[in-house]
Amino acid sequence: MKRISIVFLQTVVLLIGLIALIILIRFPMTEGRAQNLDLFHIYADPLILYAYASSIAFFVALYKAFQILGFIRKNELFTTNTVKALKSIKFCAIILCVLIAGAGIYIRIFHHPDDDPAGFLAMCIILIFIGIAVATAVAVLEKVLQNAIDMKNENDLTI
Repeated sequence: MKRISIVFLQTVVLLIGLIALIILIRFPMTEGRAQNLDLFHIYADPLILYAYASSIAFFVALYKAFQILGFIRKNELFTTNTVKALKSIKFCAIILCVLIAGAGIYIRIFHHPDDDPAGFLAMCIILIFIGIAVATAVAVLEKVLQNAIDMKNENDLTI
């Protein structure tokens, strides 16, 4: 791939991370329960803290995607570092699925009787399916890349 397209993709990954960070900071203040609360009580909410802790896996996966694009830019795609980065992305996707399921279960059990958690639970289910799809696609890509690296190493040893 051309260097410009790789730099463009790295910029897109950075923008995704920046937008996610802005949403994480801004969204709790616009939530309905937060209308009459001060900043400390808004951000001390257990679900908000859980979301911040869960977002670590998302940002690690974004960093690893950025790192893979850097390997591609340096023509080092067929290395074990790329496979390790793909493995990290796969584990991050699986961890996010488990954490999103935990948040859905928490809301389902502890929601206020007057609240309807159906929208939140639907979003949880959609995000879990997206995470499973990402983990599956990355696992397949990881296997293909590992097989290509093994074949390359075998060919390098053949005279």
